[in-house]
Amino acid sequence: MSFPLYDLSLPSGLLAGLLFGYALEAAGFGSPRKLTAQFSLRDFAVFKVMFTAVLVAAIGLYLLRLGGVIGVQSVYIPTLYFWAILAGGLLIGGGFALGGYCPGTSIVGLASGRIDAVVFVAGMIAGTTAFAYVFEPLTGFYFASKGPDAQRLPDLLGLPEWLILAALVAVAVLGFVLGSRLERARGGPLTAEEVCADADTAAPRGAMARP
Repeated sequence: MSFPLYDLSLPSGLLAGLLFGYALEAAGFGSPRKLTAQFSLRDFAVFKVMFTAVLVAAIGLYLLRLGGVIGVQSVYIPTLYFWAILAGGLLIGGGFALGGYCPGTSIVGLASGRIDAVVFVAGMIAGTTAFAYVFEPLTGFYFASKGPDAQRLPDLLGLPEWLILAALVAVAVLGFVLGSRLERARGGPLTAEEVCADADTAAPRGAMARP
């Protein structure tokens, strides 16, 4: 038996989504303060959590292939279209910097009961709906500048996969060390009180006090 088990794709996807949402909330990513602190180089939690997730997934898939649990073609790799990716990256990056949420963390904020996340999710739905109306006229732009057929780094660079993974681990270690030093130099990382400060100021100061 090999993975993925397509008959279980819905429940497994739901479970993965719930676990991912829990990990984001546990990391404090339901607050835009935590997320935007990455841009000011005060808190590197976003880099650390996301890079760790990338490494766990990459090394895990590599070991599963070596063990024969999944086949080489079991993981779908989408084709790169550079202009579309560049435009999408600029739009989502700008929205992330301005609003403090990405699509995933906005859902986490919504589940946490944050009003700003409700506004962000509503805007995301409205933007997606508007995009559906302009998709066909801009199809030529989306599919312009197609990337190479070999899109995995080992194939593109002609290097063994274990060497690529080792290089990624080295980059992660360097990023963690450098990020921690920048955090200390800028008075970070954010504390739990700082992350929740906006929520505290939105309510009356004595609202949570018991008589």
